[in-house]
Amino acid sequence: MVVRMRHTRAHTANRRSHHALTGVRLSTCKDCGASHLRHHVCTNCGKYRGRVVIDVHANMAKKQQKAKVKALGRGQEVKKSEEKK
Repeated sequence: MVVRMRHTRAHTANRRSHHALTGVRLSTCKDCGASHLRHHVCTNCGKYRGRVVIDVHANMAKKQQKAKVKALGRGQEVKKSEEKK
């Protein structure tokens, strides 16, 4: 017959000692100073290693235009602050 291994709190704790979560590693953008994930494009300015990868301003303008068209399609009024832009 097989002799069972002991199941103690110490053995369980030793096994679970490697299950700890680590924090997110953040870097600061050299251009705008915002924090972003390492090896990822800065979501604030759209640059990666000094080069513009994503045109953030064009994307924001496109999203605002889509929201404006969608609101007009539903028959809702567009806010006056959005109309001026």
